[in-house]
Amino acid sequence: MGQTYRCSTYLDKGGTGKTTCTAHLGVALQQACDEEVLLIDLAGKQSDLAKTFGLYEEVQADIESEDDFPNVATTMEENWTNVSDLLDDPIDELVYETDEGVDLIPAHPSLDALDADLGNVDDAQERYHRLREFLDDYVDPLDYTVVLLDLPGVANNVSYNGLWATESVVAPVQMGPLEFEQARGLEKDLGGIRDSYGVDVALEMLLPNLYDRRTNLDAEVHEQFLEEFGDVVGPEKIVASQAIRKATNEGRTIFTLDEDELSKTAREAREAFVTNAEELLTRLNQ
Repeated sequence: MGQTYRCSTYLDKGGTGKTTCTAHLGVALQQACDEEVLLIDLAGKQSDLAKTFGLYEEVQADIESEDDFPNVATTMEENWTNVSDLLDDPIDELVYETDEGVDLIPAHPSLDALDADLGNVDDAQERYHRLREFLDDYVDPLDYTVVLLDLPGVANNVSYNGLWATESVVAPVQMGPLEFEQARGLEKDLGGIRDSYGVDVALEMLLPNLYDRRTNLDAEVHEQFLEEFGDVVGPEKIVASQAIRKATNEGRTIFTLDEDELSKTAREAREAFVTNAEELLTRLNQ
């Protein structure tokens, strides 16, 4: 068993491309860096990561047939240990294999109820450490090199479980003044968690996403990010590309596209995901 690295994609805002970045960073780590990767979707009942990998219908069919127990929410419930003791292989019950090499534990509708249930747990140590205990006891003994968590775009009990469990954050950000202030707010919030709870959570990478090189504003704000955050900013900008949206709508990433299907921007985006994935792995290793 080797080292298992963990990281969350998180920003207290929706629409920044967190799920798309989680999927593409995961595939880049698996294909370009030759690492075993597990993705965990905590971002809500929409199960967007399952859609990205063409697994949504399979996951929904399991939910509708009630063949969905246990699920990702179960791992953070009070009775998880008792549930897992009844299963021959708890992880096998949770994980779906994708066609692109990475494994996935998809989101589940019961995550909404779980967030409310966690809010009723008085002890913060127990409320925020349940996912960490699950990863420690059930995931780390496996052969995954990297575990990536896609967190909700809001600060809630499920998000905090993810932050406690990984202690590392990748935040996809667009190049706008509002997003710049949100990145500042994220860094402040993580500092508050460190000071209040003693959890050594750090902003590992700000990932410039949906970059539009046609506008001066994106270039100017990118310079502001570099001046403010320095090396925390990812080494390559993810340019906006219609090919990414088209591919994910078809249930795949741009890593499945043939060379003749790749536009210039799609090729640049794919190369940027690989470079950022390599750098992320280096930072996690440090």
